[in-house]
Formats: sequence, structure tokens, C-alpha cells
Amino acid sequence: MKWKKLTIETTTQAVDFISGLLAELGIEGIEVEDNVPLSEEDKEKMFIDILPELPEDDGTARVNCYLELDQDLEDTAARIQAGLEEFRTFVDVGTGHISFDETEDKDWMNNWKEFFKPFRVDDSIVIKPTWEKLENSCPDDLIVEIDPGTAFGTGAHETTKLCIGNLKKYLKEGDALLDVGCGSGILSIIGMKLGAGCAVGTDIDANAVETAKENAQINHLHLHTSKMETECPSGTVEFLTGNVIVDNTFAKQVGENCYQVVVANILADVIIPLSATVKKHMAEGAYFISSGIIDMKADEVKEALNANGFEIVEEARMKDWVSFVAKIKE
Repeated sequence: MKWKKLTIETTTQAVDFISGLLAELGIEGIEVEDNVPLSEEDKEKMFIDILPELPEDDGTARVNCYLELDQDLEDTAARIQAGLEEFRTFVDVGTGHISFDETEDKDWMNNWKEFFKPFRVDDSIVIKPTWEKLENSCPDDLIVEIDPGTAFGTGAHETTKLCIGNLKKYLKEGDALLDVGCGSGILSIIGMKLGAGCAVGTDIDANAVETAKENAQINHLHLHTSKMETECPSGTVEFLTGNVIVDNTFAKQVGENCYQVVVANILADVIIPLSATVKKHMAEGAYFISSGIIDMKADEVKEALNANGFEIVEEARMKDWVSFVAKIKE
């Protein structure tokens, strides 16, 4: 199968904003080409002996994504261009030139694996691709093996790191965890390894759900496969396809008033309506962790949380991304 490769010429300053824009347009699986040198902190977290030499960083970047041939390319380009013009009011987006090229599946479906190496999220959690060997790990490391496939969730993105940090802080031993928009299942898996009693992940993408199940098994977790006909037993993880925001029947099957922690690493435009419905899943005193929020949308999410009866107990930022931890107001 052939695809159209869309390339946006931009700057490193604008990459995160463009990433958020593409995600809002439903475009998944982007790649970024730049010459930004790794920080010493990044180098310490990567399990690579010899790093490639890069040309001098000139501040430019190329953002690539892949579209099906039958997709309305002109409309997509027009929407991206409109977004770039909006960004120009507060960030340098460079030329913003958009170009197309044709490519085969084999050119991009697996090429990214070359650049996905084991890395350390923090002083205790290491993310390892399933196809890579891990060297120089510590005995007490919590190691998570991931093959994200085409689903979101390698653990490397700032939004996922924010969620992981919040899970370590707010998830207690034995808590029930709900992971809305689970993608590769990485947050559910880490939650279980941090001591969650059980975890349920949901996603509207059936392929993502299958990937999450495979990753759970790779990490030696016990899958609950009853399709939520019974409550998810302690020590198990389950992944389900459905939309908890608009499908009331599915939302009821997922469970009501039973989760001590709900995490949603999605997009601001999804978190906003989710904030109006998520309380039905939360037990008394539960935490709602939301991430995937580009900073230009943070105020909108904060307003929605407040309007829907939440009290924000923590706000964290990493680069251009924001996360909130909220509790239901008493």
C-alpha cells in the first residue's frame, strides 16, 4: 500500500505546537527531523554507547506524517496552514512550507524503530523496546517493555512522562486504575508495576487495544478477558474498545464509582468533554490525572475542570505540555 508523506518545514520552537495540531486533526505517527543536541540529562537516560554526530543545530526542523491516498490532501494541507498562521502570532514557525511525497509502508511503518532505544524515565523506571537488549540496568529498576505498533505511547513524550510522574505520586498500593485513551497500554502497565490492584484501559481504536493487550502479556501481566461482564479482579488488567464519553452503555460496563485513579493522556479537546462525564467512574477521594494538553489549551481545560466540579490539586509542565491532577470538590 502506498501513502502520501506530508512534510512541514518549520522551527524547533514550533514542533510541539505542530504535533498538537496534527493530533487534533486525527493524524498519528509523526516523525521530527532536527539537529537539536541531546542534553546531558538525556544522554544519561539513554542506553547507547556511541551517539551519532549531528550537524550544527540551526533551529530548523521538518515534521513528517503519513496520509492515505484517498484522504483529502488539499483540505488537510489547508487546515494545517491555517493552524500555522495562528501559531505565527506567538511562535516562530519558520517558512511553514508544506510538501508531499509518495512512499511505501515499509519506508515508515518500521523505520522509527531504529531511533527508539531503551531510556530511563527517572531514577527507577526504564522503558525498553521489545526488540532491544538492555544493558547496564540497576537491580531495583522497574523495567517496562513496549512495542507501541501504530498506537501512541512509547513513554518518551513529555505528556506520558508527566502522567508517569503523577502515577508515582498519587497511585497507592491496591488502587483501581482507569486509563482512558490507553494507546499502547503503557500507563496501565506502569500503574500495575507500581502496585495498582487492577487496571482497565479503554481506547476508541481497536488496533490500539490489541497492541495494549500484547504489551501487557509481554510484561507478564494477567489479562482479564470477560469483556467487563464481571468486575475486573485484583491483579489483572483489561483493555476495551469503546468511548466512555458518548457511549453510556459502554461507560457503565467500564465501571462506576470504583476507580481511585483515572488517567487520560489524550488531547485537550477530548479532556474537556471527558471532564463532564468522568466523575461517574471515580470512587470517593479519587484523582483525575489529565495530560496531552498543549499549553495554549491549558486555560480551556482548567476552566472545564472547574466548571464540572473539580478542584485542581497540582499543575505540572514539561516543555510546551501541561498536566493537571484534580479531585472532585467536596
